[in-house]
Amino acid sequence: MANTKSALKRVRQTEVRTERNRAEKSRIKTLRKKTLAAVAAGDKTAANTGASSLASAVDKAAKHNLVHPNRAANIKRKTAKALATLA
Repeated sequence: MANTKSALKRVRQTEVRTERNRAEKSRIKTLRKKTLAAVAAGDKTAANTGASSLASAVDKAAKHNLVHPNRAANIKRKTAKALATLA
């Protein structure tokens, strides 16, 4: 375990950041599932709304190095491809 005050503080910071990152990644997964479920159900308005919020969340996660930018692009591409099947 850490001994110095600064090392103890870094441990606390890491725990907070890890929890925040885990929650944001989980939120992205949930948004993706909801959007794809709306596409499967044929609900165009819910799918478009979900895709918009998913793209925003993924872009913010990529900006903060939570996910790789290429991964963010792949998630958005696959979502757009699924949305195109509704048109």
